[in-house]
Amino acid sequence: MNRNFSKKQIITIALLVAVAAVLSVLILTTSNSQPGQQGESLEQANAKEPVKGPKGGKYFAQDGYGVEVTIFEDGVDPEFRIYTYKDDTLLPPEATKASIALERLGRKPQTINFAPANDFLRGDAVVFEPHSFSVTVNAQHDGKQYSFAYEQIEYRIDMSDEQMKQSGIELATAGPARIKSSIELIGEIQLNRDNTVRVVPRLSGIVESAPVNAGDQVKKGQVLAVISSQMLADQRTELLAAQKRLALANTTFEREKKLWEDKISAEQDYLQARNTKQEAEIAVLNARQKLASIDGGTAIGSQLTRYEIRAPISGTVVEKNIALGQALKEDANIFTVADLSTVWAEMTIYPKDLNTVKVGQQATVKATAFESESVGKVAYVSSLVGEQTRTATARIVLPNPDSVWRPGLPVKIELVAQENEVPVAISTEAIQTILDAPAVFGRYGQQFEARPVELGRSDGKYVEVLGGLDAGEQYAATNSFLIKADIGKSGASHDH
Repeated sequence: MNRNFSKKQIITIALLVAVAAVLSVLILTTSNSQPGQQGESLEQANAKEPVKGPKGGKYFAQDGYGVEVTIFEDGVDPEFRIYTYKDDTLLPPEATKASIALERLGRKPQTINFAPANDFLRGDAVVFEPHSFSVTVNAQHDGKQYSFAYEQIEYRIDMSDEQMKQSGIELATAGPARIKSSIELIGEIQLNRDNTVRVVPRLSGIVESAPVNAGDQVKKGQVLAVISSQMLADQRTELLAAQKRLALANTTFEREKKLWEDKISAEQDYLQARNTKQEAEIAVLNARQKLASIDGGTAIGSQLTRYEIRAPISGTVVEKNIALGQALKEDANIFTVADLSTVWAEMTIYPKDLNTVKVGQQATVKATAFESESVGKVAYVSSLVGEQTRTATARIVLPNPDSVWRPGLPVKIELVAQENEVPVAISTEAIQTILDAPAVFGRYGQQFEARPVELGRSDGKYVEVLGGLDAGEQYAATNSFLIKADIGKSGASHDH
């Protein structure tokens, strides 16, 4: 079909095509334009909000004069650098005199001055993390003063007191503390050998009874076992015979003494009787001492062979090596009785720690198998190093009223090596890792903000702060990981 257009229609169509073409060009130009390039100028963009400048920093402009602020940290400590422009053209750094007023939460305002370096102005101070602050840039160029301000937020979050309470976050105040530096050693609970006795029969014999068993509590003097000993019978018989000889010697002496005094017998007979009496007394004393050395005592009639072995101390029978009918030698180890009201915690000391462990040093003993700990003092440090082990030993005397510490139990021993007063310390629980470095979250009004800290000595509960947090500042002492998680969710992390 042939269509004939009027002249008026042709003109209208041409105008529509032309308008469409112009609009297309305008749209493409607007979408592709950037600050400092064709399209919107840097000054026009700055009139809305800080924009990204040619060097990747924050760009501000006024009356054709532009300032770009960057934080440079490639191979150097973070520092402010300023680039200046005139009509979007980079100016030499000498053409501008500049300074920055920096304000952080909980810190005094800081002034950073700048000096020319290459094609920029370099700040004279390190910009410490986090880069969260209010910045006021003051510049002087060609006799005119310029001032630009912006705020940069990192690792900061708003949190009300009610939100803190719901999250279980508690505050603490950084301040002085006593830091106890310590070393940790391995050890083992041992019997207190000063209160342990190994019982031997002292003479040979046959076991007739052994009424106590291992684990029994015994009192001093309680019968542990009874044996029949022919050796004891011989010694008791010897005593009885000596006592009878003494009685006869006493009678003879008294008779000879009276006869001599009455001038009936010779003095020689009297002296002989006295000598015989003295010899009998010595024999009785000797026989008694033999029996006393084994605590044998005396016996009557058929009980001459009966020997009772008694507990030398009150305590617990920890070992029994005796059975009915057993033939014992005089040096057999038949019982071990220990007073377990105190025990020893013995530890191994390696050469590097020898000069650290001292007698009288406070120590904390912790069980490895269950939750229990006790505090004591080092009572002994060996003067010699083992030839094979190349280690020394030390011991701590521990009270054991509830018999919690059982001999043979492995333990960990913490020794207080040194105790120091430090001006600023915080709870170790508050420490989090921010930017691969330790940090805490300081509390400023209704806000938490990360504070990287330099740490010193620690005792596991508190840690010394060498820098990054001042005495008197409040911080999140518990559940600070929740703050870190919330900051990660909010996107208020490291971003330049």
